[in-house]
Amino acid sequence: MADKVTPPNDLTSTLNLRQLRSIPESVISDDLYKSLTIEQQNVVKNLPAGAGILLVLKGAGVGGRYLLDSIETKIGRDINNEICLDDITVSRSHALISKTDGYSIKDLGSLNGTYVNAIAVRESKVLPGDEVQIGKYHLTLFVGEK
Repeated sequence: MADKVTPPNDLTSTLNLRQLRSIPESVISDDLYKSLTIEQQNVVKNLPAGAGILLVLKGAGVGGRYLLDSIETKIGRDINNEICLDDITVSRSHALISKTDGYSIKDLGSLNGTYVNAIAVRESKVLPGDEVQIGKYHLTLFVGEK
C-alpha cells in the first residue's frame, strides 16, 4: 500500500484594502486653499494674524467652522463644550485644543481616540493644514497670516 501524501499546511490571510487610506499632508498648500469654497476662502483670508479656525471639509458636518478664539477650546458631544460635535462617535468630553505657542490638541481619554493626519495621538502639535479627526468629523486647521 502506498503512503498517503499530505499537502503542506498553507497559511493564508486576507487584507481588506478598503480600510487603507493615505495620510493627509500637514503643510497647507495652494491646492488645499483652492479646494475651499469662495466663502471659506474669504473666512480664512480675513482671519486676524495668528487666529485659528477649524473647517469641516469632509466627513460628518461638512461646511462647519469653529473659531478657536480662546486659550483652551474643549471639544465633545456634551453641549457644555465650546465645540459640540453631536454624534455618538464623539465622547462627551473628547479633546482639548490649546493655544500657547501655536496650537496643540490633547485627547481627554475618549473612547474612539483623536487623530492628527490619520495618526492616533494623546497629545500633539497641530499645524496649519493638519487634519484633526474626532469621531466622524474631519476638521482642518487654518491660521490667519501675519
